[in-house]
Amino acid sequence: MSEKELNLFQHLEELRKRIIIVGVAFVIFFAIGLMYAKDIYLILMANYHGKLLVLGPSDIIKVYFQLGSIIAFAGIIPITSWQIWLFVKPGLHPNERKLALGYIPALFLLFVAGISFGYFFIFPNILRFLTNLGNEIMITNFTADKYFSFLINITLPFGIAFELPLVMMFLTSLGIINPYNVAKLRKYAYFILVIIATLISPPEFISHLSVAVPLILIYEISISLSKLEFKRKQRMVVKIQP
Repeated sequence: MSEKELNLFQHLEELRKRIIIVGVAFVIFFAIGLMYAKDIYLILMANYHGKLLVLGPSDIIKVYFQLGSIIAFAGIIPITSWQIWLFVKPGLHPNERKLALGYIPALFLLFVAGISFGYFFIFPNILRFLTNLGNEIMITNFTADKYFSFLINITLPFGIAFELPLVMMFLTSLGIINPYNVAKLRKYAYFILVIIATLISPPEFISHLSVAVPLILIYEISISLSKLEFKRKQRMVVKIQP
């Protein structure tokens, strides 16, 4: 076996190890989520006063799995970031290692901030609007499955989207992306974000707008912060050069 093949095998083995650790962490956090599913359920029901319906025993299990998945996904964010850092660490310079390490807690905090934004601001407004829309002509009863699926579809994308500025800054600091090139793709990005907002929000204009506008703002903030990082990196290069 050549040295190149040996190095590739070692990288794949290292990647496999990191994936297994993340997978085990997901299972552990998922089990914790199932243990505290009732408490999580009561917290998430703060925006809805009443009891949700279930149409069969399997719906109860499905709701518990949904709640467990929320906790598992949130819990593995810092662990996944840490494993990625350990995987790419050998190929980074010392200053890049310190920079990447500082992003790990920030990723988790931004994910929580995004989830909170979606849950406390976007979700209740859309839920209130849709409920009032059919209040006079329909009896509003939600099944637990539909309610939590709707909740996850609204809040989870914001948790991921809030991490975009940090991810773009990190990739810019490594020289992987150029924010000015990304800015040129703005019209395509807007189109994709509008499609995403249409897919994850209820099928009416107000909901689409409520989701699309924050996503577009996050995209613009990401570009702005990435440009600042790009300029900072250029200044550092100028100082290093004789």
